[in-house]
Amino acid sequence: MKLHNFSAGPSILPNSVFEQAAAAVLNFDNMGLSILEISHRSKEFYAVMDESVALVKELLSLPSGYEVLFLQGGASSQFSMVPYNLLPEGGKACFLDTGVWSSKAIIEAAKFGKTSIAASSKDKNYSYIPTQYEIDKDANYFHITTNNTIFGTELFDFPNSPIPMVADMSSDIFSRPMDFSVFDLVYAGAQKNLGPAGATLVIVNPSILGKTGRNLASMWDYTTFIKENSLYNTPAVFPIYVCLLTLRWLKAQGGVAEMEKRNIAKSNLLYAEIDRNPLFYGQVAKENRSRMNPVFRLHDESREKEFSKFVEDKGIVGINGHRLSGGFRASMYNALPIESVQVLVDAMKEFGKNNGE
Repeated sequence: MKLHNFSAGPSILPNSVFEQAAAAVLNFDNMGLSILEISHRSKEFYAVMDESVALVKELLSLPSGYEVLFLQGGASSQFSMVPYNLLPEGGKACFLDTGVWSSKAIIEAAKFGKTSIAASSKDKNYSYIPTQYEIDKDANYFHITTNNTIFGTELFDFPNSPIPMVADMSSDIFSRPMDFSVFDLVYAGAQKNLGPAGATLVIVNPSILGKTGRNLASMWDYTTFIKENSLYNTPAVFPIYVCLLTLRWLKAQGGVAEMEKRNIAKSNLLYAEIDRNPLFYGQVAKENRSRMNPVFRLHDESREKEFSKFVEDKGIVGINGHRLSGGFRASMYNALPIESVQVLVDAMKEFGKNNGE
């Protein structure tokens, strides 16, 4: 039976990427060596890194001069690394609080300086994204999370920030065209739309660095990795290679503009059924519904286990919601085909008919 993987991350990647990555584990680039054993200082891996950086810049249409880094530690490491590099002693970071990940970023930033919250949607369990707020002009940077994997909201219109803007784009980067010129730093864990867990993408405007007055530890200083082309220490060789394969696939498919078309089609298909089927409902404000991580619930919550088993028997995996939000979450990243979404929609329709819909 074919499985349909709606996992929030690590998530589905293109089959061609799996196949190429598997082949490289046995024999990378006809070297007679596995990708797992080659030196990160070899010319072959230099080529992997160079092409990966070039494709990120091309696919995202990054402004001239922006640096692309492949680090480790996941997006969670950036909750600390960003304020460490951007907050001077006595400095302040301003946040738009839209979910768990922004809340965690706030906690870590408070260890390096002051924090202020421009707005928060915590009052309604992060089911919407605030729009009426003022960014603290006295802060050193303004931080947003563009997509919230747990509560299923997505920020489609970015604020006009009077101070440098930082974004956690872990779960929607490469899913649609975005204007990166409005950001000075962007970070993303790879394990959604880019590759496997283990690599962390950072995009930074170097003009904002080196202003804290701190003597930064080398391993946590962005300028260290800029100078060394992400090779200051041994990088995540295999995850970065898989990222390269995914970036090649993305370009061959038509880039982020094509991904947006597909992601709109997939999300429209699922949300239409959520709204049509009287057994289900969506708990997120419609204008803020995420294309990447739609969330929904059964009106009769006592039947959630029954529905979970029903869809599992049809090969649908990974749709149980996060423990903080409950219900169901169908993560639909770039590599998930619309055919899998149709299988889920058909299962929802069948479940409805079986239960008097």
